[in-house]
Amino acid sequence: MTLDIPALLAALSLEEKAELLDGADFWRTQPVERLGVPGVMMTDGPHGLRKPAGGSDHVGLDDSVPATCFPPAAGLASTWNTGLLTRVGEALGRECRANGVAVLLGPGVNMKRSPLCGRNFEYFSEDPLLAGELGAALVNGLQSQGVGASVKHFAANNQETDRMTVSADVDERTLREIYLPAFERVVTQARPWTVMSSYNRINGRYASEHRWLLTEVLRDEWGYEGLVMSDWGAVNRRDHAVAAGLDLEMPSSGGAGTRVVLEAVKAGTLSEADLDLAVTRVLTLVDRSLRAAGPADTFDAAAHHALAREAAAASAVLLKNEGGVLPLDPRSGGTIAVIGEFARTPRFQGAGSSQVNPTRLDSALDALRESLGGGREVTFAPGFAVESGAADPALVDEAVRAAAGAEVVVLFLGLPPSYESEGFDRAHMDLPAHQIDLLHAVADANPRVVVVLSNGSVVSVAPWQDRAQAVLEGWLLGQAGGAATADLLLGAAEPAGRLAETVPVRFEDNPTIGAFPGELGHVRYGEGLLIGYRWYDAHRLPVAYPFGHGLSYTSFSYGDLAIAVTADGERPSVEVTLTVTNTGARAGRETVQLYVTDPQASVYRPEQELRAFAQVSLEPGESRPVTLTLGAREFAFWHETARRWVVEGGTFGIRVGASSRDIRLEGTVELAGEDFAAPLTAESTVDAWLGHPLAGPWLRERLGEGGFADMLADGAPHGQMMRAIPLRRMSRFPGFPVDEQAVEAEVPRFAAR
Repeated sequence: MTLDIPALLAALSLEEKAELLDGADFWRTQPVERLGVPGVMMTDGPHGLRKPAGGSDHVGLDDSVPATCFPPAAGLASTWNTGLLTRVGEALGRECRANGVAVLLGPGVNMKRSPLCGRNFEYFSEDPLLAGELGAALVNGLQSQGVGASVKHFAANNQETDRMTVSADVDERTLREIYLPAFERVVTQARPWTVMSSYNRINGRYASEHRWLLTEVLRDEWGYEGLVMSDWGAVNRRDHAVAAGLDLEMPSSGGAGTRVVLEAVKAGTLSEADLDLAVTRVLTLVDRSLRAAGPADTFDAAAHHALAREAAAASAVLLKNEGGVLPLDPRSGGTIAVIGEFARTPRFQGAGSSQVNPTRLDSALDALRESLGGGREVTFAPGFAVESGAADPALVDEAVRAAAGAEVVVLFLGLPPSYESEGFDRAHMDLPAHQIDLLHAVADANPRVVVVLSNGSVVSVAPWQDRAQAVLEGWLLGQAGGAATADLLLGAAEPAGRLAETVPVRFEDNPTIGAFPGELGHVRYGEGLLIGYRWYDAHRLPVAYPFGHGLSYTSFSYGDLAIAVTADGERPSVEVTLTVTNTGARAGRETVQLYVTDPQASVYRPEQELRAFAQVSLEPGESRPVTLTLGAREFAFWHETARRWVVEGGTFGIRVGASSRDIRLEGTVELAGEDFAAPLTAESTVDAWLGHPLAGPWLRERLGEGGFADMLADGAPHGQMMRAIPLRRMSRFPGFPVDEQAVEAEVPRFAAR
């Protein structure tokens, strides 16, 4: 079945058009039965299907159909594996098709601005390139199955505190370089069926009413042709939202939004053309869904669970492994003491709208015992109650006895569910104090301690990690995380996860101190471009573990760096090649990271920025070439005066390594860049006018010799001070050889270059 959209648009009444822009209930679009237009269903995601089991007229947070719970984005991001995310997306698409779902609400590609954001487990990274590449891969996989994605939350939604009203006050360059590129990459590479606007305001205007964001940037600049929907309850003024480019309000407003739209059209404050455009996009979404629909599909739950296990193993990051304590020998050795309630009662996902009802659930304790098959004895002590606020002395004593009688301890620590969720931000970065006390007590009894973490957001490790020989960051690993953890501990899987966010030494080191979560309805993005590793690099701060870090059970060397300019000028292209060798005794997968520096820029730029990455799987002793290609955007910055991307000529640094602070190879590349000069105004400084390739000669000619020419010359006693004066004001000085009218007359010549 397909829809004749032009014919439908002509046949719809004004009232029906307005109704189509409002949800029918919590999860469905509005049908038009007399014209044969059905409603289509959408459900929460993004790491699993959360379709309400009791129908579509309620939220269904605690009552959803069974579905595969893959690792949330915090885990999937640490895979750095776009191919794997495409496969996860395909599986999600199959499950949506089997449940009659047209659109899955995800992925979320917002930046991890602060480690305290309560929804960080749903977001990929602190870096826009990594988040965008992974988000695009997931969307491509999902939509290959005929199911639409809804990339969210657009935009600058980086906290839960006052999320429905707070104004994110952020300059355009920071938006363009940090908070919009992940969305841009998903939109341009994967063409998601829908984009979801966020709750918050941006510089005082609600995202749902932000025409610059929803139309000028998203549609006009990026070429987006899909539908824009609201987050659930994010619409403030429905008529303003339609005019701005927001097509669909979700969930149903009970007719309130419809009435506002009708009144605005009848009053002439909202054009019917804007209404028709939004209706066309809604009908196009319905048509896409109908074209993809077919007989009721099924999905292979066992195969999807196996994929979830593979994804979970790839998501965990081995932070530390002193003395090669991991992997544990599955065939010989003494008792393994498994301690910590999380080993028996896994915390495998975050709370809120993304909460999935899993098809099955593995525990690490059961999986370890099953994998060992009696080859080594496994004892267990819970050590603590997950949601307890204090230690239980009896549980601690039991844990210490178990540790003392074992060859090695695997201690499961983590954040209780109440610590992080959609709807509120975390109060701190610490594990519960009684869990840290348990670690000290256990380590006193047995120093061979492996800590396995369960947390959706980064936690402080510096105060206690010296008591552990190994630390495995397990994030939240989905329904198969227990088996995947056993695979990693026993060496059946090779650690390949790499951090998608920095682990700071102290919370106080993070870039949002004093500017998160805001006050009086505003949050200042005062750190500008410097979030994540950009901040820690700029301030020369030590970190517990850097962005991109992760250990393997093998080792890799890098060599043979070669840098070639394949195109130059306004659209440069650079090809970087190197060789990676597995120098260890086990097969492994390495993530090669390429960072670009621009030390000669005319504006402040971060010390280095991730601009490409690639993964390579190698057998012991195997070498393989890796090629990374850099285009214009990898060297460009957003010029706020010119209001466009600019590639300046000069020398750029190329750094290749295993993390942002483990650079193995360095080189430089010389680019001509583009023929660019910042546009001038009468308020531009004399220095800017003199430095302009066209305006400079014009002004010097009029200055002549002596007098002001000598006063403004390089090296003159007060030259620097004088050149900092705007030319318009300088033109008013007695005896200045160019008057204000002459300056104004020349501005058009130099304003557009």
